[in-house]
Amino acid sequence: MSFRKLPTHDKLKNLADKQQGFSLLEAFTQDPDRAVKMSLEVEGLFFDYSKNLIDKTVMNHLFDLANEAGLSKGIEDMFSGEHINVTEDRAVLHTALRSPKGKAWSYNGEDISKKIHKVKDSMGAFAKRIHDGEIKGVTGKALTDVVNIGIGGSDLGPAMVYEALAENKRYLKAHYVSNVDGFHLEQTLKELNPETTMFIIVSKTFTTQETMANAEEAKNWLVQALGKEAVSDHFSAVSTNLEAASSFGIDTTRVFGFWNWVGGRYSLWGAVGLSLVIVYGISVFEELLEGAFAMDEHFRSAPFEKNVPVISALLGIWYNNFLDFESYAVLPYAQSLGRFPAYLQQADMESNGKGVDKQGQKVDYETGPIVWGEPGTNGQHAFYQLIHQGTKIIPVDFITSVKPMSTYEDHHKKLVANCIAQAEALMKGKTAEEAEKEMVKQGMTLEAVKQLLPFKVFNGNRPSNFFLFDQMSPKNIGALISMYEHKIFCQGWIWNVFSYDQWGVELGKQLAKEVLISMEKGDLSHDSSTSGLIRRVVG
Repeated sequence: MSFRKLPTHDKLKNLADKQQGFSLLEAFTQDPDRAVKMSLEVEGLFFDYSKNLIDKTVMNHLFDLANEAGLSKGIEDMFSGEHINVTEDRAVLHTALRSPKGKAWSYNGEDISKKIHKVKDSMGAFAKRIHDGEIKGVTGKALTDVVNIGIGGSDLGPAMVYEALAENKRYLKAHYVSNVDGFHLEQTLKELNPETTMFIIVSKTFTTQETMANAEEAKNWLVQALGKEAVSDHFSAVSTNLEAASSFGIDTTRVFGFWNWVGGRYSLWGAVGLSLVIVYGISVFEELLEGAFAMDEHFRSAPFEKNVPVISALLGIWYNNFLDFESYAVLPYAQSLGRFPAYLQQADMESNGKGVDKQGQKVDYETGPIVWGEPGTNGQHAFYQLIHQGTKIIPVDFITSVKPMSTYEDHHKKLVANCIAQAEALMKGKTAEEAEKEMVKQGMTLEAVKQLLPFKVFNGNRPSNFFLFDQMSPKNIGALISMYEHKIFCQGWIWNVFSYDQWGVELGKQLAKEVLISMEKGDLSHDSSTSGLIRRVVG
């Protein structure tokens, strides 16, 4: 059913109109237990959503909306392997990749868990042989660096998690090359010794333009230093195209596969995570999967009123569709999660950035929001000004941990204090009366106070969620990623759009091939702007 035709849609629209005067401060005053009532603790994650522009009535209506959209059925359809990626006729089973051994996972009448664990076991065995020195470079030197060459879901997921797990022991150092801009690969290779470097080419089809361009240049670099015979010792792949990988020179025993029921941006849990297994070992990788699976189980079984991904999704819909807030900021107060906002940009905006519904009809409502962010406290000195006093209301997700990832405990106290304070400041703001008293106390003249007063006022009443972990362990990071994955799924289901295809990515890729041919042939038959740009580039 169309999102706008859901029975509760108009009720929420009317509620949104009435909520214009809603005050968070008054809500906390009227209900001292608001924070207790609007917080949950699940799988090591404490979720406080009390600083949102909601009351019990709003939340009840949002839960009704989810029920009317058949969200419970959608959840079961996904977990049971229904082909909910309809336009590509595929199931969506990245959740199966993190299922523990011994748990059967049926798909089309087959227990796919055996295939999953066979690949994972081979990844672990491959990594262990590297760690034990059994697998070396062609000259006999131990491997020290691994370069993951991929793009999109073949890069962002493992690159983000590589930094997030930095507190754990590293057996090797990892590098992630994605951009077809040669500067990216060139600068990476400058740091490396070909004798001690392993490359992983991550491409399902082994034809991705950017990835293969980088792979060929990496191969040339290696061959120039060590000869053609070195390729099989220094390259591995994550792909389903064994023939192409073999033609490239990769030993097929070093090619790790995955399946079409795993979308690229949700694929880090399987063979795409090979670089993580090589760097951190299979046990740390399995902890990551354990946390994700625990969140899967919570999402699948918890009632909506106690379900973290569902509540987070519904809050996003409340802001995006009823209060007209077009973006949200993800602000991790953890340097190790520095790439998490970029990861979520792809996961969310590529999933739900859709303009037609499941029936192929143009939607007349907002779908995917704009996602952005930066680690705290850096962001405080960059864009928080707009969040606090700008004309746009931007809901915020704060993420931090009780325990530090460094030995500098005093630094961490300051970090967490800033995180908590920012959430409070967004909610409280500062009234004209408070600002005036503050300036008078500082000894300012009444004339100076009068002139500065408008600039010192903060409206406050700006919403945020707070995600707090005890520590940034692999298990907790897995749970966090899984939580956002399910949030995105819920929103797409309620908006009645297909979240697991990305046809919008294809047009630019198709035209890029045509433009490249035009550049090579000097063809200026495009529109005047495109032709003019080609002329300037090729001379």
